Amino acid sequence: MVEDAYLSELSRFPLIILAASAVGLWIAALFGAGVLRRRRPFDEGMRDNFNTILAATLTLLALIIGFSFSMAINRYDQRKDFEEGEANAIGTEYVRAALLPVEDAAKVRGLLIRYLDARIAYYTAENREELHRAILDAARLQKELWASVAVPATAQPTPIMALVAEGMNDVLNRQGSVQAAWWNRIPAAAWGLMLAIAMVCNMLMGYGLRGPAHAKLLLVLPVTAGIAFMLIADIDAPRHGLIRVAPRNLVSLAQALRQ
Repeated sequence: MVEDAYLSELSRFPLIILAASAVGLWIAALFGAGVLRRRRPFDEGMRDNFNTILAATLTLLALIIGFSFSMAINRYDQRKDFEEGEANAIGTEYVRAALLPVEDAAKVRGLLIRYLDARIAYYTAENREELHRAILDAARLQKELWASVAVPATAQPTPIMALVAEGMNDVLNRQGSVQAAWWNRIPAAAWGLMLAIAMVCNMLMGYGLRGPAHAKLLLVLPVTAGIAFMLIADIDAPRHGLIRVAPRNLVSLAQALRQ
């Protein structure tokens, strides 16, 4: 398992992301309004040029936030689609198992139900121990599942046996696709770029402040950007946070098979 541990831990606490980013960006704005303005007093004669630079920088920040949000949404949708595909593959193979001899069919169906439970445990794992156990259980059951169809398919190499083996192969491949989708996160470099540009925007906002009467406006951009960062991080983390990828189709399939 090669998940980004840093982002994974942060995604457990969306409100901390909001608070930390908002406070950090607000400090950057105060730095621009205090330190930078004292060291290099603002020349009102360059107000038009400054506003152009500020608008361009804010536009760049908005584009990067929008692009990152789009990346997170697309990957969230992809993870949900893969979960649905995995449930369909397991359900299809459960039906195809009826084509096997009676004893082999019962064995395959029993293994599929246990494998289904292991996959649900993977989606709902709350800590590293539960996740590691779910991955090990699924890997062990995958070997048993393939052996359970490989033996009868080898003994009777017919088109029907090939169909059963093909369905089992699809079940095993789906797990790899799901794993790859869950590892696919917004790169740390993209987060660093967003934060850097947001810091620059807030320093410019503070530097261009017209007077103490507008000091309260320095909170607007930090809070807004902090909410955006929180939402992106929450959507991009499939296992933690407020927005998660729930195994609804797998749970529904497990309930249907047990009935």
